[in-house]
Amino acid sequence: MAKFNLLFIFLSGCFLFSLISSNPLGFHDDITLPLDALLPSLNAEKLIRALNLHPKDASAVSSNVSGIDKGIKIVEREFRLPGLSGGVPVEDLHHYAGYYRLPHSNDARMFYLFFESRNSKKDPVVIWLTGGPGCSSELAVFYENGPFTITDNMSLEWNDFGWDKASNLLYVDQPTGTGFSYSSDERDLRHDEKGVSNDLYDFLQQFFKEHKEYAMNDFYITGESYAGHYIPAFASRVHQGNKAEEGIHINLKGFAIGNGLTNPEIQYKAYTDYALEMGIIQESDYKEINKIYPACQHAIKLCGTSGKTACVSAYTVCNTIFRSILNIVGNMNYYDIRKECEGSLCYDFSNMENFLNLKTTRDALGVGDIDFVSCSTTVYQAMLTDWMQNLEVGIPALLEDGIKLLIYAGEYDLICNWLGNSRWVQSMEWSGQQKFVSSEEMQFSVDGEEAGILKSHGPLSFLKVHNAGHMVPMDQPKAALEMLRRWTNGQLGETSESAKEIIHLEL
Repeated sequence: MAKFNLLFIFLSGCFLFSLISSNPLGFHDDITLPLDALLPSLNAEKLIRALNLHPKDASAVSSNVSGIDKGIKIVEREFRLPGLSGGVPVEDLHHYAGYYRLPHSNDARMFYLFFESRNSKKDPVVIWLTGGPGCSSELAVFYENGPFTITDNMSLEWNDFGWDKASNLLYVDQPTGTGFSYSSDERDLRHDEKGVSNDLYDFLQQFFKEHKEYAMNDFYITGESYAGHYIPAFASRVHQGNKAEEGIHINLKGFAIGNGLTNPEIQYKAYTDYALEMGIIQESDYKEINKIYPACQHAIKLCGTSGKTACVSAYTVCNTIFRSILNIVGNMNYYDIRKECEGSLCYDFSNMENFLNLKTTRDALGVGDIDFVSCSTTVYQAMLTDWMQNLEVGIPALLEDGIKLLIYAGEYDLICNWLGNSRWVQSMEWSGQQKFVSSEEMQFSVDGEEAGILKSHGPLSFLKVHNAGHMVPMDQPKAALEMLRRWTNGQLGETSESAKEIIHLEL
């Protein structure tokens, strides 16, 4: 069944892979693995090709490629990309591309892009993290919320709804081996959220040392899919550093996760419920597939208590739930169930790779001959034991200290569906839980039209976005920008008159 080979979407940690059934990693004996399991690297390659991208490994790169030696921490240049016309004169804005030498590594360099706000330098600094794990943030730059979009003739156009219209926008290629980030030493591959969040925190410290003009701005962490793992860990690391006065105080105000994987135990259970509610499986299918969940739940609990090999087992067992749904829905695009994939192709993001491989683009960014790895099979395999961890556990402490959290989800995404995200948010134990659960749902309106359903209490908000799939900023760019603007301004619940009526959303 060729359809099953497209299980893992480049942006999502909900994308579950089958592993080999010969038990080379020492799986727990009380967990039965599927007989038709496949190597995750093969699944990843098929996934990446389904996006019309080219799978690559994160290979070792000579340490002097970016011009950073051991005495220099950061190398940065102001850049102007070729083929851009119209809109705000780029000369009036500061756009930076750079490499940061990760201090807690053998030889790793983290690549980043920074786009000054088209509105005001005093706007918040917003960092965006793409998921995978192992997919480049340039995917978001050119197809979701960045300043530009790429045309078929390789020219650039300003994105009218780029998030740089409301923030100073920072994109990072991470973990090491993703995008233009690289190392000459394979030991620098990260395997867990501790390594990922420490690298990001170290980078922020150095970035704000280099750009003191932004250090006092409000700071927000955003992203989607597997970033549902990255973001809570990173937010906790920043908050911890602030409390311990480790370095520059980072003015963390909030974090937002779009269609993410955060609490696997709850979200996997929601697969069949969502599929039945949306009419893509029948009641008989629902009952049959649900027989798998107890084993999945057991495996996830073992992951939380027994460690690495148990987490790989959980990853494998729970995959059968999603595989079973795909077997029924056929060629449906599980990023957006309103659409179908054409053969093996679900989206065409090839213009990004073509543009980034132009010599004029590479010269502008200062990346030389470094391979651009849009989605790395090496990186996601290195993070395999991290996938089934529950990253919700660190969030309540942030909420209690007044750090805002926004969970948003496009309503037509299957793989990280809104229902599973809504359930883990409502089940999360914190002092405001009961008031959040009992709060009324409100319309989220843009230009007088309902764009979503909002539920909020205190620092916590959940937004179900209408007419969107997995990638909300791509599917509903205007609503996504308005969401960011209102949220960072503390006005997420303030909508037009028509949006003030209460909507009873059945969760």
